[in-house]
Amino acid sequence: MSLYPAFRALAAALVLFSMGAALSACNRDEGWHATDVTSISPDLKFTMTRAEDGKEVTAADYRGKVTLLYFGYTFCPDICPTTLANVAEILKGLGSEANKVRVLFVTVDPGRDTPKVLNLYTDAFAPQMDGLVGTADELAALARRYRIAYSVKPDDNPSRYEVSHSPAIYVFGREGKARLLIGNLGIGKPDLKGIGADLHRLIGDNGKSGWLGWLQGVV
Repeated sequence: MSLYPAFRALAAALVLFSMGAALSACNRDEGWHATDVTSISPDLKFTMTRAEDGKEVTAADYRGKVTLLYFGYTFCPDICPTTLANVAEILKGLGSEANKVRVLFVTVDPGRDTPKVLNLYTDAFAPQMDGLVGTADELAALARRYRIAYSVKPDDNPSRYEVSHSPAIYVFGREGKARLLIGNLGIGKPDLKGIGADLHRLIGDNGKSGWLGWLQGVV
């Protein structure tokens, strides 16, 4: 009688026992520079129009890519352009791996951000950026899903036209699972190299991380 099956069963039992003792440490992954939101935030899900080609796209169109989701508007005087410039710098640091990343720039001001305007804006920063335009309902649903606050108060006088929005960036793994939350990249001196390291790590993620992935390989 072979002892190998019994050994495998014993190994699995020992791993499960160890997991019970180390689970809390496993949930606090100290390796990330951004905030780990795995299993806390919902999967990527949306339906919108891509500014570049007018195509209706969903999360499925970005499956296989590490995807960043950011809300803003092209007339933004400071936070949005600084944020996107920093994201472009991070992508530049990734080299050829940048092609495995997509940045979704969702406008909260579709009244002024026509597809043409939005496409020209995102193209000015990096080819990996896609501008997205949604209906009022599509925009509200997506913002609500990720707890993004925004408001638009139109005015014929451009100086009184008011727009506000949350500055956070959500990062999704290649399977569309929420993984990280990046704070405000539009102010101060953000850790661009650290965020780049996070993206590099997600690009190489095989979808089986932590104890569960290791256990699957053992048993």
